[in-house]
Amino acid sequence: MRILADESVAGFIVERLRQDGHHVTFVAETLPGAPDQGVLSAALTESAVLLTADKDFGELVVRLGLETKGVVLTRLSGLPEAAQCNAVSVVFGNHGGELLGSFAVVAPGVVRIRPIGPGR
Repeated sequence: MRILADESVAGFIVERLRQDGHHVTFVAETLPGAPDQGVLSAALTESAVLLTADKDFGELVVRLGLETKGVVLTRLSGLPEAAQCNAVSVVFGNHGGELLGSFAVVAPGVVRIRPIGPGR
């Protein structure tokens, strides 16, 4: 799966997803300091699901209706690195097809996936 990881995502999560075989573009490596709308636009251009820990993307996508291929918001801070990596890996491994066109929230022990856009 194509994933664009926002700067708010820890590098160890990006590395894990790459090890899992996903094509991950990391904003910290390619677009450091880019504004949120620029990051969202880059994800759309790459046909990638956006992975972020920044709740502002919910505002842009859900409330303002900006176009996206999908957003995965992580709420995992405070967990050990291995637990964060495993949680994100499981979401992309087990729910990849559901993430397209959806806004997903990943928290300890919880995955919520909601369709976005018309007819939601």
